[in-house]
Amino acid sequence: MHASEQTASEFERLLEESVRIHGHLCPGQVLGVKMSILGLRNIGIGDPRGKDRKNIIVFVEMDRCATDAVQSVTGCSLGHRTMKFMDYGKMAATFVNLKTGKAVRVIAREESRQIAKEYFPEIANKYQAQLEAYKIMPDAELFEVMRVRVKINPEDMPGRPLGRIRCDSCGEYVQDMREVYSDGKVLCRPCATAGYYESFQPDTVEMRYASQS
Repeated sequence: MHASEQTASEFERLLEESVRIHGHLCPGQVLGVKMSILGLRNIGIGDPRGKDRKNIIVFVEMDRCATDAVQSVTGCSLGHRTMKFMDYGKMAATFVNLKTGKAVRVIAREESRQIAKEYFPEIANKYQAQLEAYKIMPDAELFEVMRVRVKINPEDMPGRPLGRIRCDSCGEYVQDMREVYSDGKVLCRPCATAGYYESFQPDTVEMRYASQS
């Protein structure tokens, strides 16, 4: 098997596994798989799920289909603290080799959407055209690769929590130095600013649901 055929075969295998985990095939899955292969190659990670699994952290900038593909290919995850979610809304990911410090940010080129139509003009559905085109388009047409430097604090590294402290306001415990110090108090972030939820008294919630039953 030629090197190009082996590379294509590996891509198909990784894409198939990503689709199995994600649930369906879409342009984002193709981009995520190819983005991961490119990023890993650029930082010198050859076996992210094996001997290199402790040497990689990935920062993803989107909560879309491509992120599932990145997780599938790299083996990185939020639970292992090897995947960091940066809510930037960008089709981009940064791959960091913890052993060497080498890092690259891979960004999907916006113009690749239009270029994809030129590969398969006979396909009327633009998403289907993108899906097929992304599979065969060269990396240079799909992505921009940026050499970057990433500082990762000790509290953000995989492993046991470095600290655990009680919030003076709500009484809940905060791990990994996410607490906020304000006016001499130790606070969790929702108490210090604003959380994504609005709290109710437990009895109020119970009464509300009871009245609906």
